[in-house]
Amino acid sequence: MISESILEGRRVRLRPVQPGDLQKFVEWLVDPEVRRWLAALAEAPTLQDEVEWYENSRANPDNVLWAIETIAGQLIGTVELRVASHANRAELGIAIQDKSQWDKGYGTETVLQVLEYGFNELELNRIELTTDEENVRGRRCYEKCGFREEGLLRQHRIVEGKYGDTIMMAILREEWNQRS
Repeated sequence: MISESILEGRRVRLRPVQPGDLQKFVEWLVDPEVRRWLAALAEAPTLQDEVEWYENSRANPDNVLWAIETIAGQLIGTVELRVASHANRAELGIAIQDKSQWDKGYGTETVLQVLEYGFNELELNRIELTTDEENVRGRRCYEKCGFREEGLLRQHRIVEGKYGDTIMMAILREEWNQRS
């Protein structure tokens, strides 16, 4: 489902993804460096691929998807929660796709907003994610937000022709509540 909720922080706003955003996603995802950390994308998507992804996201009641933009209105990426209602948990996926906006703290602020929404609005007990072991920038962000490493999936992905390890990370509601 495309989220109807708009979450606004100090520097970023999470808003519903719009069809007009899809062309920008295609432009960004042509870059292998942007795709590098996205497990679901081995190849650059076409506009038709992005339209299908958007329609599938809209139709899936268990996914909550937002576009990430700066407070000034510049689109910079996407974030989603893939909710497993029966288990009261969700998987987080985030991509700051605009490389010019990397290393500016937008990912951290976005993750904190989504955690707040997941634990307080959706009343989840657990939010988890996977990330490449080599994704130092991402891991640093997740740790700042309270995620803990839970395990290593050895040779889990093929990245640039080599096997790569994947780290499983999670944060529990009780850990989130202790942060406040």
